[in-house]
Amino acid sequence: MKGLVQLYVQQFRTTLAMMLQYRASLIIWMIGHVLEPLVYLIVWSVVAASEGGSVGDYAARDFAAYFIVLMLVNHATYTWVMYDFEYRVRHGSLSFALLKPVHPVHSDVADNLSSKLITLPFMLVVAGVLALIFHPALPLEPWTIGLFVPAILLAFLVRFLLEWTLAQAAFWTTRVDAINQTYFVLLLFLSGQIMPITLMPHPIRVVAEILPFRAMVGFPVELVLGRLTMNEALLGLGIQVAWVIVGLILLRVVWRAGVRVYSAVGS
Repeated sequence: MKGLVQLYVQQFRTTLAMMLQYRASLIIWMIGHVLEPLVYLIVWSVVAASEGGSVGDYAARDFAAYFIVLMLVNHATYTWVMYDFEYRVRHGSLSFALLKPVHPVHSDVADNLSSKLITLPFMLVVAGVLALIFHPALPLEPWTIGLFVPAILLAFLVRFLLEWTLAQAAFWTTRVDAINQTYFVLLLFLSGQIMPITLMPHPIRVVAEILPFRAMVGFPVELVLGRLTMNEALLGLGIQVAWVIVGLILLRVVWRAGVRVYSAVGS
């Protein structure tokens, strides 16, 4: 445990130094995380205005609250391992990670959390500016805020574990772009990033409930905005816990199988 703590501390220092060195890339990445929900916010606000003030049970201010909170939730749960893992396999850099006495997943967790802590102040400032511009309706309640904390942590774990598992497809194929794009299209539609899941047709809502995508993004957003009852919130947390367990099992099984067939392509 002491070694893991030291690993996480050192990884935070490394990530901080790297981000300060590549400031332009960091700024571009954060702008991308802001622009996407901002575009959806504007589009759905216009749609609500054209439909007489609301779409379903979402008025313009409700859409503002939804997409501003979604921007923060997506930032808190986003990972990039699916883009990076293929490079490690193709160029052989994963071989060095295998020589270390800890599982490579710990380095990715530390790196991911470090980057979030560094960029969080900027995202909060942007959220505050957007709130001043769009005047979101935020009916915050103590119990929803209290449950939001474990919900966002579980959402990150679900997303990280499943994406780390999917990234290991690179053990069997050196080109995983098609897999990545298919996954991210499903995530975009079924996690609530384009529109609230409750506004989707019933069959799509059912699919979103069954698959883990809502647990990664949409559920924490709906929870903190007070759009769920206590029973629905507790059920959502239970689903998140179940997907974390599934993710842990899948990661372990796929990792063991992948390492057996791994051979570095590059050096």
